[in-house]
Amino acid sequence: MARKLFGTDGIRGRTNAGAMTAATAMKVGLAAGRHFMRGGHRHRVVIGKDTRLSGYMMESALVAGFTSVGMDVIMTGPLPTPAIALLTREMRADLGVMISASHNPYADNGIKLFGPDGFKLSDEAEMAIEALIADPDIPLAPPEAIGRARRIEDARGRYIHAVKDSVSSEISFDGLKVVVDCANGAAYQVAPSAIWELGAEVVALGVTPNGTNINDGVGSTAIAALQAKVVEEGADIGIALDGDADRLIVVDETGRAVDGDQIMALIAGRMQDRGSLRGGGIVATVMSNLGLERYLAGRGLDLIRAKVGDRYVLEAMKAGGYNVGGEQSGHMILLDYATTGDGTVAALRVLASLVRSGKPASELLHVFDPVPQLLKNVRYEGGKPLDNAAVQKVIAEAEASLAGKGRLVIRPSGTEPVIRVMAEGDDQRQVEAVVDAICEAVREAV
Repeated sequence: MARKLFGTDGIRGRTNAGAMTAATAMKVGLAAGRHFMRGGHRHRVVIGKDTRLSGYMMESALVAGFTSVGMDVIMTGPLPTPAIALLTREMRADLGVMISASHNPYADNGIKLFGPDGFKLSDEAEMAIEALIADPDIPLAPPEAIGRARRIEDARGRYIHAVKDSVSSEISFDGLKVVVDCANGAAYQVAPSAIWELGAEVVALGVTPNGTNINDGVGSTAIAALQAKVVEEGADIGIALDGDADRLIVVDETGRAVDGDQIMALIAGRMQDRGSLRGGGIVATVMSNLGLERYLAGRGLDLIRAKVGDRYVLEAMKAGGYNVGGEQSGHMILLDYATTGDGTVAALRVLASLVRSGKPASELLHVFDPVPQLLKNVRYEGGKPLDNAAVQKVIAEAEASLAGKGRLVIRPSGTEPVIRVMAEGDDQRQVEAVVDAICEAVREAV
């Protein structure tokens, strides 16, 4: 059975339209609650959210669904996605739920589910829940067994303590000036607090959420404000999180952006030097730069490429015994410290490396020279342009021209009618020509 609701990262869409309604959220609560009702113990679910206005509505609907089937609910309020994964495991909950649309604008929302181990659900579990959602006769709890819901006050402190423990107690950030952009999102309290408590001087951006300003001109997908602030303040470094704080982009002291590939290279190299890197390499996606692959090869390390999406990175990490993985876009999965991407934990690892090295961020974070890379999107209306014979011919010619000198990645978007065309190689002009030729072929095919 094909999944209709769940995508690569839970359920996501525009609020009060399509699947992202209170009615659907209640059905998700009913179905997921019933799916995880196993054994005779009192079942519980942890629910967190980011700062979107619709979060209150979705939270209430989910609570209604879960309590209806007899599951107790623990609500944390606004917290990062990795915090919910952590608390699900630490509090021995049967299920965790994060209400967030990550880096999307406030009008969108989403539902992410975690199993009792703190990891995102498998495809099989999501399909089983979808099947239950379609069932009009999900058994409800008898009146005396209806679940209870409560809010907890110590969730924020628990998470701050956990992320601080991800760096050595011998490390102090005294003397560092750090600009922290929280995207007016889920980490607006915890990320600045954790970094300040470790000794840094913190200049905070994006920490005044009002329900409609999440990711609005701030955060990891809109870093201009952070870049300007780092330079204005004379800060040592800037970090930008996204709406649910599972993604990280860094800005060095000159205002230059540093993507996830450089951050992975830094973290992996440091861990290899300490003998703590497992698996003999790292896991990234097909979008990571060829320069990263060459850098790792020079250190005797492998780069395993997964499909785009942190769930696929995580699957490959677990299958191969790797403890470092991530995406060029800034998702960093460090399995020694978290079961999912955690931008704050990754930021603390970068800050610790900055302190230990004594180097400026611009030097420390330029780990390798990326090769020229170009990504363009082509929108289409209906059909399957990649099946067109003329398009396939142009793609084959492009692959032949890049053989041994670069890479070509072409994939349809999973959420919109768009073909993403990416090429990289040592020759910038060749890369541009290849991408433009394929884009033009797709346009002509549709």
